[in-house]
Amino acid sequence: MTVAVGLVGFGLAGRVFHAPLILASGMEIVGVVSRQREAVSAALPGASLLPDLGALLSQPRLDLVVIATPNDLHEAQALAALAAGKHVVVDKPMALSSAGADRLIQAASASSVTLSAFHNRRWDSDFLTLRRVLDEATLGAVHSFEARWNRYRPKVPDRWRESALHGGGVLFDLGTHLIDQALVLFGMPDWLQADIYTQRAGATVDDAFELRMGKGRMRIVLGVDSLAAVPGPRYRVHGELGSYTSESVDPQEEQSRAGIRPTDEAFGLHAQGVGGHVIDGATGRGSVVAPERGRWTEYYRTVRRAVENADPPPVGAAQARQVLRVIEAARQSSQRGARVWLEGGP
Repeated sequence: MTVAVGLVGFGLAGRVFHAPLILASGMEIVGVVSRQREAVSAALPGASLLPDLGALLSQPRLDLVVIATPNDLHEAQALAALAAGKHVVVDKPMALSSAGADRLIQAASASSVTLSAFHNRRWDSDFLTLRRVLDEATLGAVHSFEARWNRYRPKVPDRWRESALHGGGVLFDLGTHLIDQALVLFGMPDWLQADIYTQRAGATVDDAFELRMGKGRMRIVLGVDSLAAVPGPRYRVHGELGSYTSESVDPQEEQSRAGIRPTDEAFGLHAQGVGGHVIDGATGRGSVVAPERGRWTEYYRTVRRAVENADPPPVGAAQARQVLRVIEAARQSSQRGARVWLEGGP
């Protein structure tokens, strides 16, 4: 019998991203906590529609609980599921603070279950392509890394992500992904300096930020802009032997929103077939880098193995906690207007 999954929340994240990926992994969604009866019935006719988390946790078949609700609900809901002895996946951010992450980690340990955060952007096409370039040492030792997620969204939509009450803001949203990717590549920085601010009229939570980090002689810059009509490079990396730039954006979110299933042959593939460019430092010659296929499906396939075989989860809870530590330090830096040292620095 396959892994039985309960899904908490059936908004954009639960309906468009989590549910299709869970099913593609071969797991079964047996229950959904949501008020969207028609949407759940249409997408998951075999699942029970449940009024609250307590009703879900009382189901006779339930191995894994997936939390896909607004950010401010993540910690309490995950704690309840962990206390019930269920494996848990929490959409990012795992909690609103590193202290909250610590509570979740302790609860998972006490119940001897798996806890993982949904940092799916580790399996983006453009990030996988970048990792391949770095693994091949084409650039030599990296001394400068820049990742940006610029968009043009001048109007502030009416949604929970634009509310401080629900843990909204772009630093918790896109920033979580950018920080996680940087930590995967380079580990925890020595220090950071941040500017977190609002750009758009009517914005009540951050919709832009600039985050500079240092690790030895290497410099890392992460940024988000909500009023950029020209997005610019997604990644720009400089090394001792050359540079790499990429403007392509992973297609999996757009494909998911369009209803393309993760099992479709086209899922994760770039239509334009361009992954980025490497420039040789000695000659100035450029070469096109073929893109990797995006593989969000790998996340829940690894979760399934973690539940069935006690394998390591795809994203460890301790790693998700490190992202929150960086976010907390970034907020401190922005408020003080000063550099903040991490992990026992000066």
